[in-house]
Amino acid sequence: MSLKYQIPTLLVYSRVILGFLIVAVTLFQPEFYPIYTVIFLTMGLLSDIFDGMLARHLGVSNERLRRLDSNVDQIFFICAIVSIYLQQPAFFQQHLYPIIILVASEIAIYVVSFIKFRKEVATHSLGAKIWTLFLFALLVQITLTGQSHILFLIVFWLGILTRAEIIAIILVLKHWQNDVPNLKQAWRIRKGLAIQHNRFFNG
Repeated sequence: MSLKYQIPTLLVYSRVILGFLIVAVTLFQPEFYPIYTVIFLTMGLLSDIFDGMLARHLGVSNERLRRLDSNVDQIFFICAIVSIYLQQPAFFQQHLYPIIILVASEIAIYVVSFIKFRKEVATHSLGAKIWTLFLFALLVQITLTGQSHILFLIVFWLGILTRAEIIAIILVLKHWQNDVPNLKQAWRIRKGLAIQHNRFFNG
């Protein structure tokens, strides 16, 4: 494996370690452990942003790396959400049904992708990236305050909309493909046209 490929790969795997660190501080509860949780969440978000950017800049972004990125994202956020649930169970109990709907919508995109392509989803859509930023802000707010109102509503509805778009992208594509920015670009791919690149997303 070349050094160019190792750098973004290590950034991806760092989120596994950060996810386990969030679990660890939740279980052992050292002094100021909510602050540690926020620090590890922030580091995870930054690694998620820069691994793709570096891979594209170094010319090593490929299907294997993008699939790995998607799978590690799931591990990281599962660790984070379970840990924050253990830290702030009252919030999750108060919003149980919307959270179940969000989780079900996330599972649905994987089910649809596996049924159609026999592969996990790795569209990395722009909408999903924006949703991840709001989700990060929500997790930080819950960790530090144990409550959220407006931000939770934004995360819920944006999550539903972006999951619906991802399912639509999967259904439109004839063949599995990673890094499809939005539904419009999925239609271009279906017609045999090139993706219109964005320098900040997939340039």
